[in-house]
Amino acid sequence: MPRVAFLGLGRMGHGMAGRYLDAGFEVAVWNRSKAKADGLIARGAQWAASPKDAAFDADAVVTMVADDDASRAVWLGKHGAAANMKTGALAIECSTVSHRHALDMARELRSRGLIYIDCPVTGLPEAAAAGKLTLLVGADAADLERARPYLVPLGSTIRHFGAVGTGTVFKLINNLMGAVQIASLAEGVAIAERAGPDMNLVADALSTGAVASPQVIRHSRRMVARDFSGASFTAALRHKDAAYAVQLAETLLPGVPVSRAALAAYETAKASAPDDDEGKMIEIVSRPK
Repeated sequence: MPRVAFLGLGRMGHGMAGRYLDAGFEVAVWNRSKAKADGLIARGAQWAASPKDAAFDADAVVTMVADDDASRAVWLGKHGAAANMKTGALAIECSTVSHRHALDMARELRSRGLIYIDCPVTGLPEAAAAGKLTLLVGADAADLERARPYLVPLGSTIRHFGAVGTGTVFKLINNLMGAVQIASLAEGVAIAERAGPDMNLVADALSTGAVASPQVIRHSRRMVARDFSGASFTAALRHKDAAYAVQLAETLLPGVPVSRAALAAYETAKASAPDDDEGKMIEIVSRPK
């Protein structure tokens, strides 16, 4: 069977790695904390002491790590995967990284005879474990077809945006718009609370009316109830993605004031509660000034 190395076993990566086991792949896994791999090892995954060890003889190496620095380390660090990958192997970046980083990794890994594909994903951890993610791909068409057997276990919806880097462009736009929506939702809920309408009705109207995006549907009732159980995404991760998106925007458009305002809101949220659910933005907005 094909051999896959999976690097990064956080709330998303753990479920994604499990999908390869479900599909019958031979899977090697690595994570900074081995404890997060225990359940996968019990299901048949092979533990690797480093990304380099995991990549040995792999047909594809898939990463799901936090940011540019973590990505660079697992690919190109002292014990990075690239040093041990066979020529022609697939390097599939599912992490949400900056556009510049995706282009840099593509250039560097291609120079080593590897095939780099940027493939960030959308969906919650439950979708990752069920193989129902949406994959946002930047790749040459021929490279995508070669990679497709390694993508299908993760999700049947594969959106090919164009050349390497374009999948990351869309993911950053997507997550930036999410930041705008959640920050504005928090302000809207806080205004309603001060003005005095029935907040249960407000939550229902927000989640079923004209502004009911998936983010509003997911967070409006949680914000009103101050129920942040089952965290879906942290403030620190949303801030990172928004920062990468604004960095990209600055090379393409002047100003972007709405995007900058959302980034500023998440800078405050990150400083207050970086590892808490981003829905807690309501608590920050509602604090007495």
